[in-house]
Amino acid sequence: MSVTRRLKSYFLRGLAVLLPTVLTIWIFSTGYKFIQDKISIHINRGLVHLITLIQGERGISESGLTAIFVEGTAGSIVGFLITVAAVCIVGALLASVVGRALWRFVEKFIMNTPLLRRVYPYVKQVTDFVLTPEEQEKLFSRVVAIEYPRKGIWSIGFVTGSGLKKLVKNVEKEFLTILIPNSPMPVTGYVIMVPKEQTIALDMTIEEAFRFTISAGVIAPYSQRVPALPQTRERNQDKQHSLPENS
Repeated sequence: MSVTRRLKSYFLRGLAVLLPTVLTIWIFSTGYKFIQDKISIHINRGLVHLITLIQGERGISESGLTAIFVEGTAGSIVGFLITVAAVCIVGALLASVVGRALWRFVEKFIMNTPLLRRVYPYVKQVTDFVLTPEEQEKLFSRVVAIEYPRKGIWSIGFVTGSGLKKLVKNVEKEFLTILIPNSPMPVTGYVIMVPKEQTIALDMTIEEAFRFTISAGVIAPYSQRVPALPQTRERNQDKQHSLPENS
């Protein structure tokens, strides 16, 4: 192996190891900075005003508190922790009957607002699907393989229903409604209805199927991986066929 190819191999190997770590750190740091700039700073300013009102003129001045809680590192951490705690509290409240009833009232108000109702349902559908495993199980029941878009080509699909009544009645077969996901965005794709007998149920969870689709088939469940086919014997047979026959 030449020096250039060896360096290229080392570079790609190192990149494959470091890139996931770097991207993970970048995603979390970007999220942390977004919370700091858009949410925490307002919480910290509110804390400054609250502390100033409580202590009056006896304590630290408002400018001093601003330097600590708004401009200082310690204050930014406090605001971030308060934000995380507030999100957890909201989640706990929504888990109760009273919290769900109040949130339904808020959503009803949003859905009755002309502009918000055109955006909010679609954003909510995406966030619920990504962040809530129960929504994934509700929308997709299981994973199957289907010959699509033509015979001989197999695609992975999510079962979303049992077809349409008129179709089932006319064909007199059990149908499945299947979403054929696009890669790397599995929440979009094509909806088809096929007889159940033409599908193969796969031993994969919804999450595993999503990883498989998003990674363009690179990340497959360990139980579904197929060992590489031996190539040596096939190459030898090809060489034998290519040799000229003795007369």
